[in-house]
Amino acid sequence: MPHNLSEVIDGCIAYIDNKEITAVELMQYVKAPDFPTGGIIYGMEGVRNGFMTGRGRVVVRAKYEIETDSKGREKIVVTEIPYQVNKASLIEKTHHLMAEKKIEGLRDCKDESDREGMRIVYDLKQDASAQWVINQLFQYTELQTSYGINNVALVKGRPMTLNIRELIMYYVEFRHEVVVRRTKFELAEAEKRAHILEGLLIALDHLDEVIKLIRNSDTPEDARTGLMEKFGLSDIQSRAILDMTLRRLTGLEHDKIKEEYAELMKTIEFLKSILADEGLRMQIIKDELIEIREKYGDERRSVIVHSAED
Repeated sequence: MPHNLSEVIDGCIAYIDNKEITAVELMQYVKAPDFPTGGIIYGMEGVRNGFMTGRGRVVVRAKYEIETDSKGREKIVVTEIPYQVNKASLIEKTHHLMAEKKIEGLRDCKDESDREGMRIVYDLKQDASAQWVINQLFQYTELQTSYGINNVALVKGRPMTLNIRELIMYYVEFRHEVVVRRTKFELAEAEKRAHILEGLLIALDHLDEVIKLIRNSDTPEDARTGLMEKFGLSDIQSRAILDMTLRRLTGLEHDKIKEEYAELMKTIEFLKSILADEGLRMQIIKDELIEIREKYGDERRSVIVHSAED
């Protein structure tokens, strides 16, 4: 079931800041499902059950206004319908119910939607009450629809029904695992590159000896072995030196390699600090979530209206 991205991220950040936060407290941030087609969430009891237990029911109604034409006749204008409800089917069903006289008080139902947005118009008979007609429409058509909440998810390979706190908790655990694995990968790649650069710097510091050794070697294998034995280089470093182009022997290229190595060592130190500090990892998760919220977050589209039961 869709929720508002900004609200969910706010809930995740609230959990990261306070791991003891309860499901009830998280509802201050994640207020209810939020549907892309808008509509009105009618009543919070089912939503609350869904957030507390993982199972519940959300009742969604169309958003409507009551207008009066020049002749003083009222009409109901629907501007938003519940999620996944087909507009054409809705109008067709309404006409069918009017023909069978299951819905009374309506003269016509027509679609006046355009590029500006949705507009389904229900023309009322002269003596009909708009609220009476809309209540019939809620009862017999999909202008009021309910959606079941069933938060079943695989947790470590096992299906579990999760409440709002558990959903957020396991998501944050997943993001934490992603940060750890990503950091380990980046660290391994940085250390590989640093190892090669260390070899290149050794070669550049002993440039004349390296060139002489390579020129006096009969084969590339002899040159590689000679570099390893004379300068204590690894196989990877020796191969990198033999693959080095002539332009990298200039003083300017030497300085570039030194700069790259210095930056790489800072990166390695930072990556190691991430792996050593859970608080820093959690801050990275928060920063990434905030970045997503600022880039993609928007206002809630589905309005929440409390029912008499609430």
